[in-house]
Amino acid sequence: MPTDDPYAKLVDARRALRIPGYATFADVGLDGPWTTPYQIASRSADGPVLLTYNYLDAPSARKHRSQLLADGFLPRMPFNMVLNIALARTGMKRSDLYVTHAFHLLPATRSAAIQSGDVDISFDAIARHELSGRKVIALGAVAARVCARHGIAHLATTHPSARGLSFAGRAEALASALGG
Repeated sequence: MPTDDPYAKLVDARRALRIPGYATFADVGLDGPWTTPYQIASRSADGPVLLTYNYLDAPSARKHRSQLLADGFLPRMPFNMVLNIALARTGMKRSDLYVTHAFHLLPATRSAAIQSGDVDISFDAIARHELSGRKVIALGAVAARVCARHGIAHLATTHPSARGLSFAGRAEALASALGG
């Protein structure tokens, strides 16, 4: 049944997105009323948007399906550990944020490179619509590049999973971007 709900249209667009070589959230048992399972915990209507590169790889998503359906994220991942530190520094909660991805499909392996054209296809179909009129914090180089390519105003910062920096250093950069 067609809907006038803009968010439901984004969920439909995410469900329709198919690019050969990548799994969908439905393929790994994570389909739901969101554009990403992160939004189980982080789907603020007016808070800042954290734009990441992508969610997870397909094998990790399958392996941790139960926890992801309950929480939307894996607490022990460096990304989430750094995010927790940043949130504590700012006095914010996950529910104060809106988290989404430049790429809304799942690669076959954890470190698989995603072609920039594939990122653009996904971003154009889904994420760019989620960002409209919002404070956007692009986490890492890929998120910043896709925002720039699509003319999306954003604040670029270090990705919480970036190597070479301490958790505290990454959290400080994110907290600063969040305004704390």
